[in-house]
Amino acid sequence: MQEEQTTTRTVADEPAEARRTTTRTSVSGAVVARRAVYWIGGFIIALIALRFIFLLLGANRGSGFVDFIYDLTNVLVAPFSGIFGEPTFGVAYFETSALVAIIIYGLITIGIGKLFTLNRSVN
Repeated sequence: MQEEQTTTRTVADEPAEARRTTTRTSVSGAVVARRAVYWIGGFIIALIALRFIFLLLGANRGSGFVDFIYDLTNVLVAPFSGIFGEPTFGVAYFETSALVAIIIYGLITIGIGKLFTLNRSVN
């Protein structure tokens, strides 16, 4: 095994305050806005994915939570209903409109998020 040696250099002429550096980074408003858009978009996509899983597994519509998710996401999925057929397997339901909604809302989220940092220079 090799031992590592650490060397500390102390300059007697420099005051202690000069040797200690504190770096503060500030996040621009555009970055904060982009993060907010991504968070909201991710939340919407997660709700629709939850709806898709509940329908796929045949979740009990009598459950309050399941009914709440269906009611909340009906408005979000409605524009994409009827684009493709939606097969039913017993109580399970493969909702293709929910998958299309996830893809479209994902693309919209990325597009809006990119608009906030469009003219920002890349280092």
